[in-house]
Amino acid sequence: MNMGNHAMDTMIKPQYLAGALPRKITTGVSVGGVTVGGGAPIVVQSMTNTDTADIDATVAQVAALHTAGSELVRITVDRDEAAAAVPRIRDRLARLGIDVPLIGDFHYIGHKLLADHPDCAEALAKYRINPGNVGFKEKKDRQFGQIIEMALKHDKPVRIGVNWGSLDQALLTELMDRNQDEGSPLTAIEVTREAMVQSALLSANLANELGMDNDKIILSVKVSQVQDLVAVYCALAERSNHALHLGLTEAGMGTKGIVASSAAMGILLQQGIGDTVRISLTPEPGGDRTREVQVAQELLQTMGFRSFLPIVAACPGCGRTTSTVFQELASDIQNQIRRDMPEWKKKYPGVEELKVAVMGCIVNGPGESKHADIGISLPGTGETPAAPVFIDGKKARTLRGDNIAEEFQRLVHEYVEQRYGEG
Repeated sequence: MNMGNHAMDTMIKPQYLAGALPRKITTGVSVGGVTVGGGAPIVVQSMTNTDTADIDATVAQVAALHTAGSELVRITVDRDEAAAAVPRIRDRLARLGIDVPLIGDFHYIGHKLLADHPDCAEALAKYRINPGNVGFKEKKDRQFGQIIEMALKHDKPVRIGVNWGSLDQALLTELMDRNQDEGSPLTAIEVTREAMVQSALLSANLANELGMDNDKIILSVKVSQVQDLVAVYCALAERSNHALHLGLTEAGMGTKGIVASSAAMGILLQQGIGDTVRISLTPEPGGDRTREVQVAQELLQTMGFRSFLPIVAACPGCGRTTSTVFQELASDIQNQIRRDMPEWKKKYPGVEELKVAVMGCIVNGPGESKHADIGISLPGTGETPAAPVFIDGKKARTLRGDNIAEEFQRLVHEYVEQRYGEG
């Protein structure tokens, strides 16, 4: 058998080499100086879970989220005390040197809160409106219009955020009845998906009629199931050119929430859909709220859309790596990078592109280390107690002894200084 010809016959076809589809260029929206859509980089967003009326707690959490990398932060504005606190939160953050756009999350009485608290309306960078609970029956369009009018008055963009947990029941009932009259060609879930898309588009059209241009409107249609999310966003992207905010609502806790959000948004981002993302993780009791920011960044970086911090590649371990040295070193390097990154970003432009490898044995260690900017191949079980270090694809030195981890960390810092420092 001619293996050469066989290999050529089975080469990867061109359609499988294309990678991600080009980003869909949507209408750009400026949110407090951060551009969403319009071909701008995909924006990372998060949301506080503090009582907004508790100014100290909210300022602390906004600051933590922004330091972790959140470029927009949403806060709940649900009552007078919360609305009154918003300008004080904005001012306190400014005194701390934190310039992050704050988004007001409004439900039920947003029209009243914005009217009664003009300082809040001015302090916020964007208003989030839920068409499913902005008002009911004859009040719905009037109260929606009042929020749009406040946004126009203060020159603020809005996000029209449909959520299937609070979907407009009148619209859903109308579409269900029509589907039944037509012989039920669609399933109930298909009708629900259509209701979500229509709710967003009808609301955006109403905002247009009230004088708001599309460069002030962001849309979202959030559900909690992966396939539903993919379906509704694909439909919405096909039928509009609005900037789109992606998020799997009520994603869940821990690995479940991370996997579900990454699967859903990964599919959409690969198709060029999405201008800003939020990973809606339920924190563990007493857990770190900034985890959702980290996951969002890692999703965008691993898919190649943005770079936020150096990547540390590490092998999963096997029977050849019974020592935990490489695991501990990989963890230490990753944690150190996260701690140093706020300062590194100021001192070392481009350092977020750095690639580090910490490998556990001779099988893939040298090869993987050569692909990184700087990498180390630690000895596996039964191997010679030596750890070659590769810098820019070439073997630079071999570390031995009891201080390999500390020496390699020092080499990483020296590499960063030499490559990305001003000198």
